[in-house]
Amino acid sequence: MKVISGFLKGRKLEGYDILGTRPTMDRVKESLFAMIQEYITDKVCIDLFAGSGSLGIEAISMGAKFCYFIDNNIKAINIIKNNINNFSINSYTSIHKSNYKDFLNSFNDNVDIIFIDPPYKTDYIEKSIKLIDENSILRKNGLLILECDNLDKVIYNDRYKSIKEKKYGDKWIVILKKIV
Repeated sequence: MKVISGFLKGRKLEGYDILGTRPTMDRVKESLFAMIQEYITDKVCIDLFAGSGSLGIEAISMGAKFCYFIDNNIKAINIIKNNINNFSINSYTSIHKSNYKDFLNSFNDNVDIIFIDPPYKTDYIEKSIKLIDENSILRKNGLLILECDNLDKVIYNDRYKSIKEKKYGDKWIVILKKIV
């Protein structure tokens, strides 16, 4: 697992083996970031269910100005810290050991991009989107980047428009844009 583009391109990431996580494969990550590269520069992101921090680190490598990393697994948090320290990008990051509900309910800022890659076999995508809306976290024209095993889990309201859905093996990447 490595950073696939930007100023950190080619750097190896720790954390491909965290129990209970499912890292986004490099080819999927490369395709995903090709789809959103025009949206990344100078944006503020949240990497919810961060695991190794791969998605948020990729966003920083491609020009995002800041990323919040959220995971409730202490091993994942330590891996994220190691990756960020190894890449010397601490000033671009804030790391939170928290479950997604507590974080989203206490977060009082606005962001441009939120990566939501929860454990499969959960309804956390729908619940995350609801909390993001209730707490007005995503700016207008902001993006939700969703990774799931089934499109039936991608439940959202008319504040969003799907701008891309793509299947990679057994997973889907869905990009929603906030239009209201």
